[in-house]
Amino acid sequence: MVTIVDYKKYQRENGEAFYTLEVQGGIELVKSKETGRNYFTTRSAKVSCTFNEMTCKALIGTQISGSIKKVEVEPYEYVDPQTAETMQLNHRYEYLSEEESIIEQHVLKKEMVY
Repeated sequence: MVTIVDYKKYQRENGEAFYTLEVQGGIELVKSKETGRNYFTTRSAKVSCTFNEMTCKALIGTQISGSIKKVEVEPYEYVDPQTAETMQLNHRYEYLSEEESIIEQHVLKKEMVY
């Protein structure tokens, strides 16, 4: 399950506005690469939608079946808004519907074994 936690307004090149919903997965335990200590975090992803701002606001708190997956991408620079540190990343997070999650977990892994 993921929860809609926020939304963001964007503008297309032609001036038309559109929105994305920010979805967040459940709590995860992760081990720090630098310190070796455990900490809790959540994964989040932005998903485009066709809703207006009023609908986006109303959907905050709604839970949806699915999960958030880490996806490898071409390297890019990211500036941490809290520390202003510039980092080189090669992943992003993507929302997967419940059906896509099931296929990935059961079908794709089995195909890789053979």
